[in-house]
Amino acid sequence: MILVADSGSSKTDWMGYFNGETIKFNTQGINPYFLNEQDISRIILKNEIISPLASEVKEIYFFGAGCSSPDKHEVVSNGLSTVFTNAFISVEHDLLGSVYATCGDSEGLNCILGTGSNICYFDGKKIQEGHHGLGYVLGDEGSGTFFGKKVLLSYLYKKMPADLEMEFIKAFPSEKEQIITNVYQKPFPNIYLAGFSRFLANNYDHVFVKDILKKGFQEFVDTNVKDYPNYKTIPCHFVGSIAYYYQDILKDVLKENGITAGKILQKPIQDLYDFILQKEDIIKQAI
Repeated sequence: MILVADSGSSKTDWMGYFNGETIKFNTQGINPYFLNEQDISRIILKNEIISPLASEVKEIYFFGAGCSSPDKHEVVSNGLSTVFTNAFISVEHDLLGSVYATCGDSEGLNCILGTGSNICYFDGKKIQEGHHGLGYVLGDEGSGTFFGKKVLLSYLYKKMPADLEMEFIKAFPSEKEQIITNVYQKPFPNIYLAGFSRFLANNYDHVFVKDILKKGFQEFVDTNVKDYPNYKTIPCHFVGSIAYYYQDILKDVLKENGITAGKILQKPIQDLYDFILQKEDIIKQAI
């Protein structure tokens, strides 16, 4: 049995091939910056679909947020190997999984716009080293956390139009003190902040909302995409709910900046899974 996983901070999408059939399931996000090995094992064991089949799994290709260094690879690998005792386990950064899903074997820029954000250049064979992906405190331009923070600040600073403010209070009836506590004292503040970004979807036609989205995408382009000298000559692909649901505004921003839009996927798991099955031998040689 082969399992392929694409994990963000909020959720992990899994696909597997078992006895001639494809299975799909989800678990909590597995990010080694927020979880230890025991946490990861518990997440897998709680899933009623895969835990009974754990001993049957022979190969796992895991691509996750926060898996950008050997020590973080080890945290995830150890957590998974506790459950999948008979499996070969490969752990890589979610950017690589996204690249396989979008670029395949071709040159291109690959961007993640989900709870967090990131970008990389893929030359058709490997990802070139970059200096992005700084997380929600220092970076994450154009992400759910970024936009959630923008929405929240516009409300707290009384910059939000009166009609939107009324809708915000209905949707998020929280006092300032409660918001501060959630951001600074409770776990997963990035996911908490990203939750406010859904306010944009619910009020998408408002000019204030469209302005926030356009400026946010432009900031992502200016800070990340334009950092690559060849950004106008190669396709720029996107993965993530923020890119997917607001792709009309995103495409407008890309066009205004002379950037060719490539694939825009809500989730990379299906394309990633297909690539893994087709290129399994190549991937084994690369890891």
